[in-house]
Amino acid sequence: MELTSSNVSMLCSAAQFLEMEECDSLGTQSLKPHIEKFCEAIRFWTLFELVEALKQCQESLHSKRYLEILDRIMDQLIERLASPCTISSPYTCSSNASSFRVSFDTSSYNSLRNNFSEATWWFEHLLFLKIDLLDNIIRKMISYNLDHSVVSKFLFYYHKLSYVSAAQDVKIETIKVVINLLSLLDIGSISCKDLFNLNRIAISLKISKFCRNNIESLIGPLLDQVTIDYLLIPSPHDSDHAYDVDFVLRVMKIFLLGGSFELNSNRVKRVSKMMDLFLVEASPDPHLQPCEFEALITVLPDTMRESHDQLYLAMDMYLKIHAGLSEDEKMNICCTLNHKKLSPDILRHLTRNLMFPSETKPRSHVTRHCRMKTILQENDHLKNFFDSVIRKSFKITAVKEDVEKIIYDDDDDDDDDQELMKFGDLERMEGGTRLAYVRKSRVHTMSNIIYLPKFCS
Repeated sequence: MELTSSNVSMLCSAAQFLEMEECDSLGTQSLKPHIEKFCEAIRFWTLFELVEALKQCQESLHSKRYLEILDRIMDQLIERLASPCTISSPYTCSSNASSFRVSFDTSSYNSLRNNFSEATWWFEHLLFLKIDLLDNIIRKMISYNLDHSVVSKFLFYYHKLSYVSAAQDVKIETIKVVINLLSLLDIGSISCKDLFNLNRIAISLKISKFCRNNIESLIGPLLDQVTIDYLLIPSPHDSDHAYDVDFVLRVMKIFLLGGSFELNSNRVKRVSKMMDLFLVEASPDPHLQPCEFEALITVLPDTMRESHDQLYLAMDMYLKIHAGLSEDEKMNICCTLNHKKLSPDILRHLTRNLMFPSETKPRSHVTRHCRMKTILQENDHLKNFFDSVIRKSFKITAVKEDVEKIIYDDDDDDDDDQELMKFGDLERMEGGTRLAYVRKSRVHTMSNIIYLPKFCS
């Protein structure tokens, strides 16, 4: 009988069944040495032979005596996957028990590689793996330093295709194993969007809280990779809320812990904007309690928000929907609003908003100051105009002071009298009456003050 990759596992089972694993006193021949000698040439097998042998061993090898053969097949398979340049054709092969010669067909191999990406072309050929063997082979892939991003893609691919036709108990067991294996990978090699999809399936299967916590611990550090749509998860069936607020709070806290990722400004900016958008989406929910809304507001520190405009809109919507809140509850919600981070339009709206407690509104002079500052920043020509007007008013004042000095100096000074007469003649020539007015009042006055526009008052 010729030993091949397709019958080696059946031969092992036959040896176990026929009790031909060891030689006995009656001279019964043992098949185990022949099998071990055949498996010494595993390194010469093609990829197709390795996959075929693995498939057969999965079905028939249950004896601990032959687990070593299974390990050698898996080790050789993973070594080939980790070094694509050494992989032979998976379709064309021929092996001989004595010479262990193989033939290679590069064209068929290249055609296979063209149907898939260079790193993931082998995915569909390992879909036959059962869950226990999947766990074993993925752990070996990790120990062989196979690219973690490729391994994570394979796990999501495997779960997606095996989930459709599996029974309920198999689905639960599969997702548990996949989650545990993903937790062994580098967090940066995992797609956060695929994790959200996995989390949605886990919720529908009602898996254990421990497994859901594992998914959330993977999602949290990658939260900046997704958009607001991924956070809008419907609440569990036992809750009346529109969205799963507790889930959002948990993953947000995990993100703030950082983990193996640095919380740089770009990541923080993306997450803070997404959180404010979630607040706007969740605020109209009539079942959202004040303490829950306050927790959503305060989960991000004030320093992480560049603007409080979206936060104000969410507060405004929440207060309108929940009109029966007490003043203390309103204060707890609105006290986190930073007036310095509000745009002029929003700040102006806040001052007129009757839903907000008066203690949370800015003082009038603060409002005018911010408004004036914004207008001057946007219109530099106004600033130049005000400067010129003020300088002109000071110039007029200086002229009046000179006139008074001339009029009320020493009466006996002849030179002053002459200057005064000259100035009076000049005023009369121009039809002015200012000199007579000054003499009559004998009081310095600034009745002609320049008034600023109303928005400056």
